[in-house]
Amino acid sequence: MAKLITTAAERLQILSDYKRIAVVGLSANAFRPSHFAAIYMIAEGYDIIPVNPRETEILGRKCYPSLLKLAEARPNSVDIVDVFRNPADVPPLVDEAIAIGARVLWLQLGVINEAAAERAIAGGLDVVMDRCVKIEHARFFGGLNLIGLNTGVISARRLKKS
Repeated sequence: MAKLITTAAERLQILSDYKRIAVVGLSANAFRPSHFAAIYMIAEGYDIIPVNPRETEILGRKCYPSLLKLAEARPNSVDIVDVFRNPADVPPLVDEAIAIGARVLWLQLGVINEAAAERAIAGGLDVVMDRCVKIEHARFFGGLNLIGLNTGVISARRLKKS
């Protein structure tokens, strides 16, 4: 049953189980957070699919103008819809995420839309809100310690990637 994901264990499970991420609002600008997060996730073995109507290619990958156009070209290719957009832009993205059969709607830091989250849950999507997929991944799999930050992982061993 779909729900609002609130625990670290649930976020870890999502990042362990799902590897295909459509990044809505992925920027071609290397100084934008979405760009940096996408580079990190690609390096960690995730299939990052850019979704941005203003671009045709980002990070050497074909960019799609919408989730629906992505699904036409690559059916059943999205597990997580990762949203780098304003909260007001989320409701139509929820409808598209449901339509393409995504499993998770992940709203990035600062992207909070309770009504859209409720709609996504009703449509069968798990929802992560106000969290960064890159930060969460680094926290669970030891990526933050590479630059001297506390990972919050209570272990001397890194988790093995699946």
